[in-house]
Amino acid sequence: MAMIELGFGRQSFHPLKRKSLLLLKLIAVVFAVLLFCEFLIYYLAIFQCHWPEVNTTAYDGEQATREPVLKAMFLADTHLLGEFLGHWLDKLRREWQMERAFQTALWLLQPEVVFILGDVFDEGKWSTPEAWADDVQRFQKMFRHPSHVQLKVVAGNHDIGFHYEMNTYKVERFEKVFSSERLFSWKGINFVMVNSVALNGDGCGICSEAEAELIEVSHRLNCSREQARGSRRCGPGPLLPMSAPVLLQHYPLYRRSDANCSGDDAAPPEERDIPFKENYDVLSREASQKLLWWLQPRLVLSGHTHSACEVHHGGRVPELSVPSFSWRNRNNPSFIMGSITPTDYALSKCYLPREDVVLVIYCGAPRQTSIEVLGKLAFFLGATGIPGPPHPLHSFFFDKASWETGFRELLRPQKGCPEDVLRYETPHRGTDLL
Repeated sequence: MAMIELGFGRQSFHPLKRKSLLLLKLIAVVFAVLLFCEFLIYYLAIFQCHWPEVNTTAYDGEQATREPVLKAMFLADTHLLGEFLGHWLDKLRREWQMERAFQTALWLLQPEVVFILGDVFDEGKWSTPEAWADDVQRFQKMFRHPSHVQLKVVAGNHDIGFHYEMNTYKVERFEKVFSSERLFSWKGINFVMVNSVALNGDGCGICSEAEAELIEVSHRLNCSREQARGSRRCGPGPLLPMSAPVLLQHYPLYRRSDANCSGDDAAPPEERDIPFKENYDVLSREASQKLLWWLQPRLVLSGHTHSACEVHHGGRVPELSVPSFSWRNRNNPSFIMGSITPTDYALSKCYLPREDVVLVIYCGAPRQTSIEVLGKLAFFLGATGIPGPPHPLHSFFFDKASWETGFRELLRPQKGCPEDVLRYETPHRGTDLL
C-alpha cells in the first residue's frame, strides 16, 4: 500500500513541476516585455540621437575666436489631458510615454535648456482652478529636471484659449506657472518667446500689450546691433548680445498650407493641400510680416500643426514646425536638438519609439509564448496520458494536421493588432481640435 502511495506521489510531482515551470516562463516573458516596452525601448531609440556639429569659429576682423555652444531641445504639443476629455487609460498611457521619453532624453543627451512650444495642456482653455492645479502638478512631475537645466514654455491656444476664448485671467494663470519672460539670453544667444495667440491684430487689450512688449524687445535687439556700429542712441543700461534672435512661438508664421512639406513626420498627403486659416492654423500675413520686420530672426521654431515642416520666409529666414511630442497626436513623435552659437546653428531631429512598434511587440510576444506553452502542454498531456478536455482544442493537441493549421492561425496577423487599437488626434482644419 505504501508503494502505491509513493508511486502516485511520483506521478503527480512531475505534472505540478511542469505546470510551475510553464507559469514561471509566462511570468518571465510578461515581465521582460513590460520592461522592454516601458523602459528600455526609449533608451534604444534616443541613444541613436546625437547633437549636431556646428561651426564654433567666429571672425572679428582677421582674429578668429571660438564661440560657446548651447545645447537646446525643442518640443511641442504635449497636450496633457484634463478632467473632461480622454479616457483615463489614454491619459495614463500617453503621459507615461512622454515622461519616459523626456526623462530618458535628459539623462542621455543632457541638454542645457528645453523649450516647449505651446499646448502644454489640452484643456487649459476651460479648466477650473482645481483642474488646472492638478494638470500643473502632473506636468511638473512628468517634466521634472535638474536645477542646472532650464525649462522655458510659450503659450498655446489650448493653454489660454483661442483669441476669442483668451482673457487676462487665463494668461496670468499660465504666466504665474511658466513666467511672462519674452526675451531669454544665454551664452550670447537671444531667444524671443512670443504669445502668438495674442497677435490677432484687432486691438484687444491683451493683443495691444503683447505688441508693445515685442516693440520693446525689438528696440533692445536693435540697440545690440547698433552697438557694433558705435551708435550711442540707446543710452545707458545693459545691452543684449550682438546676435540675431531665435524666434519661438506656438502658431507658425503665415503659409498657405503644408503642400511643400515632406518627410515621415509631415502631415498626411491627403491633408497637405488643405488651405490654412489665418489666426487659427497659422498667424495672419500681417502679424507674420511684423514679427519678421521687428525681430529680424535668423531662425523660427513653432508648433501647433502636430506635423513637421520646413519653410523659408522671404527666401532667407528658415522656419521649422516641430511635430507633437505625444503618441496621442502622432504615431512617430519626435523633438528637435539644436547646437547653437551666437552666429551659427545646426539642428537635428530625434525620433521617439513608434507606438505601432510597441503594440506589435505587445501583441506578438504573447502570441509566440502561447505557441510554446500550448506545444509543451500538448506534449505534457500526451506523455502523462491525461485525457484532454471536451473542447475543440482537444483535437489540436493530438492531431498533426491540427497542429499545422493551428500554428498557421496563431502566426497570422491578428485583426485589431495594432491598427485597430490606434487612435491619433490629427488636426482638422477650421475646427477646434488643434
